[in-house]
Amino acid sequence: METAATPPPARARDARPAADTTPATTPDTTPATAPQRPQLALELLVHGVGGTTAEKMLGDPRVQRVTGDDTAACYRRTDDVDAEQRPDDRRTEPVREAYCWSNLTSGNGARALWLVLLPFMVANLAHWMRPAAPPDHRGQRVYDLLVRLLALSLTVLLAAAACEVALDLTAWQCAGTPVCVEGKSWLGFLNPAGGGWWSAPGRRLVLASVLPLAVVGFLWWLSHRTWSAYESASPPPRRPGASRDTPAHERTALGLDGFWYGRRLVARLRAAHATAGVLTIAAALLVAALRGDRRAGATALTAVGQTLTGLVVLLAASTLVIVWRTARNEAARDEESDHFAVRTLPYAALTVLALTAGYAAWARPEARSQGPLPGVAAFGGIAVFQGALVLALAVTAWFLQRAARGEARTALRGMGGPAVALLSCALSGVLSGGVAQRFGDWIAPDAAPGQDRALVPGPPVLLSWQASVLPALLVVVAVIVVLAGIRVLVVRRQVAKDVPGLYDPRERPDVLRTERIAGTIARAGLTDAAPVLVAAVAAVTLLLGAGAVAGAWLTNRAPGRATEGAAPFVHAAAATAESLGSWLMSAGVVLLLAMGRRAYRDQSARRTIGILWDVGTFWPRAAHPFAPPCYAERAVPDLTWRMATWTEQFDGRLVISGHSQGSVLAAAAVWQLDVVTRSRVALLTYGSPLERLYGRWFPAFFGPPVLTGLHREMGDWRNLWRFTDPIGGPIRLTCEDGRAVDEGPLRDPLSFGRSLQSPLPAQILGHGDYQADPVFDRVRAELLARLSPGVPCRRTKELPAQESSGRSSA
Repeated sequence: METAATPPPARARDARPAADTTPATTPDTTPATAPQRPQLALELLVHGVGGTTAEKMLGDPRVQRVTGDDTAACYRRTDDVDAEQRPDDRRTEPVREAYCWSNLTSGNGARALWLVLLPFMVANLAHWMRPAAPPDHRGQRVYDLLVRLLALSLTVLLAAAACEVALDLTAWQCAGTPVCVEGKSWLGFLNPAGGGWWSAPGRRLVLASVLPLAVVGFLWWLSHRTWSAYESASPPPRRPGASRDTPAHERTALGLDGFWYGRRLVARLRAAHATAGVLTIAAALLVAALRGDRRAGATALTAVGQTLTGLVVLLAASTLVIVWRTARNEAARDEESDHFAVRTLPYAALTVLALTAGYAAWARPEARSQGPLPGVAAFGGIAVFQGALVLALAVTAWFLQRAARGEARTALRGMGGPAVALLSCALSGVLSGGVAQRFGDWIAPDAAPGQDRALVPGPPVLLSWQASVLPALLVVVAVIVVLAGIRVLVVRRQVAKDVPGLYDPRERPDVLRTERIAGTIARAGLTDAAPVLVAAVAAVTLLLGAGAVAGAWLTNRAPGRATEGAAPFVHAAAATAESLGSWLMSAGVVLLLAMGRRAYRDQSARRTIGILWDVGTFWPRAAHPFAPPCYAERAVPDLTWRMATWTEQFDGRLVISGHSQGSVLAAAAVWQLDVVTRSRVALLTYGSPLERLYGRWFPAFFGPPVLTGLHREMGDWRNLWRFTDPIGGPIRLTCEDGRAVDEGPLRDPLSFGRSLQSPLPAQILGHGDYQADPVFDRVRAELLARLSPGVPCRRTKELPAQESSGRSSA
């Protein structure tokens, strides 16, 4: 398969231009007949998920930082800091340098609280999961727009949930009921029986609106702060027209200048989402006050309320226009400042909110708060809107998948994005519903789920229906887990027959050892079954969610009360499901907060949560600006700058060695290099999810054609993998000379039983410690040898699916 990229020259030294925008280097004035000094070689190590220390990566307690800061930096052994000034000392081994980036994701314990932003992160992932259709396909823009609208609806749902807790449950229902206020000193000044200034319903709502406004303001501040801290590193400059520059139309998306630098896009989305959150609060205040004025016949106040409604609608339409027109453009770095109207839109929304607060706080002696807060039906409207967006997204993805070519291994046949988008809506619904249900039970214990709510109506009926279907969803998940366990047992039995044949026949077979190795291989293969789990959960979620919306709309009563006239078994099942689901939703929120609190105190728990962010926050914030920050927008430019400047300054060979998620960062950094520098860099990956996970779930950016183009344009690429690895896998590429990119599967463990060379049982390494295998040193030496002057760069082609080696052969 051919690509449009220009093939690299055989000699990087001969192709170097006379002038460039990269850091200056010493001109090469060595005569052609003079003996050349030994070429320097550098191995740039990039760790994987969970992070590690430079001391462990380099195998030396004495390390020193050579470039970077406390957040992310490159380290060397103390003895190797000045290795470039002593080139003759390193004739056989490369200088080893470790790039540590773990502080970008899990260095601070407070970042564990970002777990509450999980729905936003999942929605952002859906943006990058679109099928690999041609870039000019019309469906690309439609897909991106639908994901952005879905992300906006999540922000509205978050603001609505905060309003439900603060405005409806606290200020409207409990504070308006004297019996509920009794015993709660912090609500005493709102008691209508006391006749205080704040006891009026409108004023209670205005005071309570401070809480949702603080939530939206905190998310806006966090998004702005994290972008400035982690996502503002620009890639090395390219001078248009120079020999070091590849035209944008000949580069893949990950190789474009602006892919890891979208400053204005995040700012525009941040302004739009902050505006949407503020307008949601204003609408909650406005609906309650305007409905009361209409019923009381207050003409003047009604006119004021209608005017404010028009302003809210106008600003909401402006927000939708901004989201509609805010699309990523990776061809160039987006460094321009935004329009004045976009920057001031949140402040206009705050002005309208202030006017609405003044309108709601106007004295209305006859006003009373009874029943639920007007406007709680908006939860049903948000759910229906999200369901329609997911269905439209699925239709668009289907058309895009039809236009894609050679993507047979794409997860869910292109439906991965819609499935993940649906799961983000479900997660957001569980979190918002869990908080509302738990707070409602706490503030009014007499109004427990499934019982008569005579005093306080409690949360909206839709949240009770959503809680009722949660146990059924968990049953489906439990069935899938059981089936996965059965699959492990079956695969273990099949693989156990072949395990002894992988080792020296002179070693004595060990049944327990064989079953342990076979079980590790079987469990590692569960990763390939992840699409089945996602598809099943998404399908059941869509079905049960539609049933919950229909039940709430048709009955307008909680399940426990809607089935009072049905058969006793049906009524008991509905009441049990409602109560159990309510507790499960509340328990989910409490568990999430407990995990964050534990991670703040426990280093091991903080590292575990950091792994989640390592996988989920690799991609830039293209759909939701309140998602956790993208660490790759700092790490990829760091690696690109280091490779480009080192090869320019010292005219040496470089192997970038990436493990696990570090291999994804390494590949992304190599894509950012110019053609000449890239031809002098070799890529060594091990335990790499590039094809197994990223290639299947993100085919437009890591599909087979894209990976083939990367290997064609660089010096060389080798990949190490094991059957026992649950994350890494083969790349499934080969070269025109018949040599495959993949080196493996590697033997794991290295020895089957006890022997003279291995008197103790060797550990099953799985995803870790690839450097302990002797194959690692051999492959690295081969890569350095092929980067030597005079060795031509290789060309690659894609293997057909039936010819490529894979985990299925296990």
